[in-house]
Amino acid sequence: MISRYQRILFAILLGSSVLMAAFLIYMHKRNFADVKNADNTPIEAPVYSASEDVTLDLANDEDGTITPTTRSLALPQQPAVRARALLEHLLADYTLPRAKHPVGGGIAVDDVFLVSLPLGASVLNSGTLLTKDEDSDSLTHASGELALVNLRSSWVEAHPPGITSETLTIQSIVGTLHTNLPEITKVRFLVDGHPRATLAGNVELDRTYDADSTMTAPVGKPSE
Repeated sequence: MISRYQRILFAILLGSSVLMAAFLIYMHKRNFADVKNADNTPIEAPVYSASEDVTLDLANDEDGTITPTTRSLALPQQPAVRARALLEHLLADYTLPRAKHPVGGGIAVDDVFLVSLPLGASVLNSGTLLTKDEDSDSLTHASGELALVNLRSSWVEAHPPGITSETLTIQSIVGTLHTNLPEITKVRFLVDGHPRATLAGNVELDRTYDADSTMTAPVGKPSE
């Protein structure tokens, strides 16, 4: 026979369970209502202008040249986002069947960061940028902006090796940035947020490039 004490304890536990269930149902309905009534305004997206003429410095493996080519594109106005969009259009062109500088597909650029120059010695000494001595000197005396182009390793690993191919890719990127954003005077590259010695085994990627010195003359025979 169940004792009076056990009946009281059972009633307390049963009552507690009912109250807890009721409380959970109440909180569920309340949270659902909060979500339903929340501000559903989406995060502000980049503001794009109407289509405009921009210049892409397109590479040609056949004669080793860079050719400025006008394209009509709608681009964001914010400089860093605009720079990234420009490079996305540029590198996407190299995935097309008609491309004269074929480079593997996939998203190539994660981010582009713009940093005002000159850089203070404290920035260089902090280890944020690993630079060679000659690069450090140029970055502490240069004017304009430094563009940090953060490439994806998957795209870099798929890049065709070869001095000519790698050089043309670098020149194409650097020239396109400077032509459309002339305030960019220096360009450095990262891969997944870290320095990398070369693009595909030949051309240095861990150095600072002068954005206003991109050549349109041949860089070498395609066989090099």
